[in-house]
Amino acid sequence: MRSPLAYTPRPGPIRDIGAVAASLFFGSFAVIAFSFTNPIVLAAAAAGVVVAGLGARAGQALAFAARYGFALAVVFVLVNALAAQRGDTILVRGWDLPVLGQVNVSAEAVAEGAALAGRVVVVMLAFAVLTASVDPDRLLRMLRPLARRSALTATLIVRLVPLAARDYARVGEAAALRGPVAAPVGRAAALRRLVAGSLDRSIDTAATLELRGYARGAPRRIEGPHPGRRSTAFGWAGGALIALAVCARAAGVGEMDPYPLVTMDADRATLAIAVAIPLLAAAPFAPAWAKAIPRRSGRA
Repeated sequence: MRSPLAYTPRPGPIRDIGAVAASLFFGSFAVIAFSFTNPIVLAAAAAGVVVAGLGARAGQALAFAARYGFALAVVFVLVNALAAQRGDTILVRGWDLPVLGQVNVSAEAVAEGAALAGRVVVVMLAFAVLTASVDPDRLLRMLRPLARRSALTATLIVRLVPLAARDYARVGEAAALRGPVAAPVGRAAALRRLVAGSLDRSIDTAATLELRGYARGAPRRIEGPHPGRRSTAFGWAGGALIALAVCARAAGVGEMDPYPLVTMDADRATLAIAVAIPLLAAAPFAPAWAKAIPRRSGRA
């Protein structure tokens, strides 16, 4: 079964985007998430990631990341509500726990936990779409001049981890084919077989790398595929999102302070930023969407 986060070439402008432009575009949502705790801005960043994910046709990756992000968000809210003993609006008073003692759950602590959880969800959604829609070889090739050995290690991990997962599934299938009379194969035995196979594959991989000349060091420069013409649009959109976040933080727009009472900006400037984020996220996909509209109307 193929993972929803596995890279798959997809039609549309995201297919031939360069690694630098992809990192700048999807990384801009992480910059916004780490720069703001205001729920209005975080909701706009999440909407921008959803727009980008739908434009990249990575809906399954979005759904997968949203499911796990929601579970992690619940943990963030619960832990912060129990650990942060601050806030004036007490929801639960005098709850005794073994180690923490008397615990008061405040609305401000819940709000702070929700803001932290929103940051995590936005980052998870952004990098899920990046992983599913951008060729990992391009991303690793971008890092090769900076860290050749780390890039090679990351490349091997990306390629060998799915093989290890398939080997584990095949070991289970082979154990099931022995028949109902045979003794069941425990996890320890399957794990030993998996580790033994992985060690054999690692020896073969090392020998192959040595034959290809990696023992003398990886080449400093390797020509990769030329980034498509859409890379410029994605790069400008990512740069505009980062500039918007930096300027807004410098101007004090979109702030939130959960203690002692929850106060957050909801003025025109904050709403303008919230509207601009999804629009900038949709801008690189707009030409492709505009071309698709006449085709659909013609079919109708």
